[in-house]
Amino acid sequence: MRKIYLVLILILISSQAFAAVNLQDMNYSRLNPRVRIKDIVDIEGARNNQLTGIGLVTGLNGTGDNSQMAVQMMRNLMRNFGVTLDARSVRTRNIAVVSLTADLPPYARPGQPIDVRVSSIGNASSLQGGTLMQSPLKAADGNVYAVAQGSVLVGGFTAGGAGASRTINIPTNGRIPGGAIVERDVPMEYAEGGQLALLLRDPDFTTAQRIADAINRRFGAVATASDAGRVDINLPGQYIAAPTAFIANMEKLEIEPDSSAKVAVNERTGTVVMGGNVRISSVAVAHGNLTVTVADDPNVIQPEGFSQGQTAVVHRTDVRTEEDGTSMVAMPSTTTVRDMVRVLNSLGASPRDIIEILQAINQAGALHGELVNM
Repeated sequence: MRKIYLVLILILISSQAFAAVNLQDMNYSRLNPRVRIKDIVDIEGARNNQLTGIGLVTGLNGTGDNSQMAVQMMRNLMRNFGVTLDARSVRTRNIAVVSLTADLPPYARPGQPIDVRVSSIGNASSLQGGTLMQSPLKAADGNVYAVAQGSVLVGGFTAGGAGASRTINIPTNGRIPGGAIVERDVPMEYAEGGQLALLLRDPDFTTAQRIADAINRRFGAVATASDAGRVDINLPGQYIAAPTAFIANMEKLEIEPDSSAKVAVNERTGTVVMGGNVRISSVAVAHGNLTVTVADDPNVIQPEGFSQGQTAVVHRTDVRTEEDGTSMVAMPSTTTVRDMVRVLNSLGASPRDIIEILQAINQAGALHGELVNM
């Protein structure tokens, strides 16, 4: 019997504890999670490089260019193979001139594949089913760093007939996964003279100082936050000859990043994103919607026979107005995002209504944070 009573008591305590857990009563004191340093910084000197090029896509099903540019590129291509063509003998319905773009990642070596993005330059209607001919990809210095070739994958299509047509997504854009081969690498000089620099992706003075403090606790006084976006590091003596080992050990350290208070709104899509450290001063909010409905009912009046009258159309317009009344709700000072969302939901506000309310609160000087209109 004692065992049964103990089991019942444990079940009762656990059920009460579970019932006490509520999303509205959770502890939101920690606004940001602990993250690794490698997830919020980049190493100076190790970056992507943009590559561009011009190419020719063949094998299209009558959806290619009919421009002089396509004719000239086709003639140049055939000339490279020892074939001379007259401009009048070139047919371009199955070819398209395209622009090529790619990102050469850091530490990429010759022989490794990278993805290529393909976009039509001329008046081609679709790149579906096309194949890119071998094309060089150059960087800003004019040197060739990769060569692209392969089948173009298009995420859209166009179909139709003489009377109607339908287009899904953008059929004039595509990509070639692994379609370019790196021919030349870019030297990455990130630890010259025993020094290393970390660049924050979201510059913040507090986060930069926390990174420096975490590194100093682990490796000694070697890191200094020079500004909001940069942390300078002097490599410890045992890592001067092996900077890669230092980076591997350093980037695993965890910190709690900080950020400024921001509210991002997008009126086109009705999107509202609020940071957890946004605060609201004491304000009173009332929001109501005025709806005006206009209904136009045309009626045809037909005259009687032999009356020499004319048929006429009389428009009867019905205008109605409806206003959703809303009581005024007061929000105390230092209101958090959780409290504000709860209040706005109690008002029955839609995302677009919330945007208008936030803009009004910001104009009243009660929003302590940056309101960003996207």
